[in-house]
Amino acid sequence: MSHKAGFVSIVGKPNAGKSTLMNALVGEKMSIITPKAQTTRHRILGIVNHEDYQIVFSDTPGIIKPHYALQETMMHQVSGSLVDADLVLLVTDINEKYDESDAIEKLQGSLAPLCVIINKIDKSDEETVKAKVAYWQEKLNPKAIFAVSALKEHNVLAVMNFVIEHLPEHPPYYEKDFLTDRNDRFFASEIIREKIFKIYEKEIPYSTEVIITAFKEGDELYRISSEIIVERDSQKNILIGKGGETLKRVGTYARKDMEELFQRKVFLEMFVKVIPDWRQKKNYLKQFGYES
Repeated sequence: MSHKAGFVSIVGKPNAGKSTLMNALVGEKMSIITPKAQTTRHRILGIVNHEDYQIVFSDTPGIIKPHYALQETMMHQVSGSLVDADLVLLVTDINEKYDESDAIEKLQGSLAPLCVIINKIDKSDEETVKAKVAYWQEKLNPKAIFAVSALKEHNVLAVMNFVIEHLPEHPPYYEKDFLTDRNDRFFASEIIREKIFKIYEKEIPYSTEVIITAFKEGDELYRISSEIIVERDSQKNILIGKGGETLKRVGTYARKDMEELFQRKVFLEMFVKVIPDWRQKKNYLKQFGYES
């Protein structure tokens, strides 16, 4: 039985509904969704694993910010992720005016099949949808155009089927079993860890472990408590920073990412705890999931 796998680049202006579409597409089948930069080219949002296929959805950050002077380097990176995409999904908001010229320009460099997704049709009418479809058809002549409401999950399945159909035959890029048992707690700790790597230098990130001690899911709000474990008091002081400022930054950035990921408000608590030389101690390594 042949196996399909490929990178699907999701392109679109920041408020076009990319993350809502991602969540709808990936849904329950999702194994992993993280804003971490996995490679220089792709920012991976979600991986969908199935016996017969693996879809790696990736975002191309900063492509379409029409208000900024776009730096060359950023554009190279974007073009890169479009060049080695196997499929490109352009997500547009039905109520946007046709000012997607910078997006269109970027797409010229891509040979991958293109699919245009007109989102938020629940806030529109049939006539507008038809006009928009005709506009994109003429403008880009894509492989397919889908009018969807990511929020109401209308027509999302059709997009998913299109993606699966257009994936190339390829073995999986990521181990399948490794990714399937990751849960929200794991992503919460990964997000905090990522911020620690970004904000602190030298040995701090490497001597740090993040444990989620409580994860309470409410309809409106997630309450998450975490412990950041370090090996020495000096590291604890650096981590907390003067008057707690540095740790507060970690919390602010982490909370923002979590809210985007879980699509909920997040209340985040962080405590710093010293466990001398935890990396040398088998019982702690085991407790933190490093050894079976």
